[in-house]
Amino acid sequence: MPKLNVAVQMDPMTTVDIHADSTFALMLEAQARGHALWHYEVPQMWLEGAVLKARVHPVRVQKVAGDFYSFGPLETVDLGSMDVVLMRQDPPFDMGYITATHLLEHIHPKTLVVNNPAAVRNSPEKLLVAHFPQLMPPTMIGRDRAAIKEFRARHKDIIVKPLFGNGGVGVFRVKPDDENLGSLLDMFFAASREPLMIQRYEPAVRAGDKRIILIDGEPLGALNRVPAEGDSRSNMHAGGRPEPTKLTSRELEICAAIGPVLKAQGLLFTGIDVIGDYLTEINVTSPTGLQQIERFDGVNLAKVIWQKIEGMRG
Repeated sequence: MPKLNVAVQMDPMTTVDIHADSTFALMLEAQARGHALWHYEVPQMWLEGAVLKARVHPVRVQKVAGDFYSFGPLETVDLGSMDVVLMRQDPPFDMGYITATHLLEHIHPKTLVVNNPAAVRNSPEKLLVAHFPQLMPPTMIGRDRAAIKEFRARHKDIIVKPLFGNGGVGVFRVKPDDENLGSLLDMFFAASREPLMIQRYEPAVRAGDKRIILIDGEPLGALNRVPAEGDSRSNMHAGGRPEPTKLTSRELEICAAIGPVLKAQGLLFTGIDVIGDYLTEINVTSPTGLQQIERFDGVNLAKVIWQKIEGMRG
């Protein structure tokens, strides 16, 4: 396979956790395969006429704490001259994120953007999943107070979360006897005009919220994330404990239902969340879990992703 020139659109390198970050795992694997890497952040990208440009640093990475990356001199490049762009900045999925997907469409698919930027824009994690209601727990998306209160009256114990958030931030469990729902809605609605996602609370989350990695629509790895004591959130950013797991027949059924849709949309690297028997989210922006799965199962999913990318570029 010829050497690929790969630009990585991500958050600052200083924020990387070298023992957990999936983008870092992808960069290490790309480098090991002989590909050249450049790093840039979204504010360093702009469209000038028909040319999408970015200020980038050539970068080399190594798994050494305190010395895990080194930058070359800053340069301006035409991103359309790259072979691959990895779109890996973290949400929130706001207008800045949406604009970035529009800009990247100017170079994709001549330059392969992973994931397909149009599909990322059209498939934010808490909205794409709504196309599979038969796989989900009872769920509503909206900001009508009466509808939210009626939903709670039917399902009693609920989860309220921002529609475009990430990492477990702003996720609340509202128990049947909790009197704070009105104040909680006041807080959300004062901060944003966006709808909320409200779901029935699933007690099975105490046993874990499973993250399943699908590559080109195929489930190839998974880990379980167990909430910390006294917290209903299982996100690892929020203190959830990762542990090894195996896929159940129900989870394979869920993957079989959604996998062809993900593949058809060019969503090469995705992560779905399953609690008990229910699909709760489909993560398409910057899924995590590669390093944890490799530690638990010895499966290098970053290698599989690069094999797929190389096949698409070959």
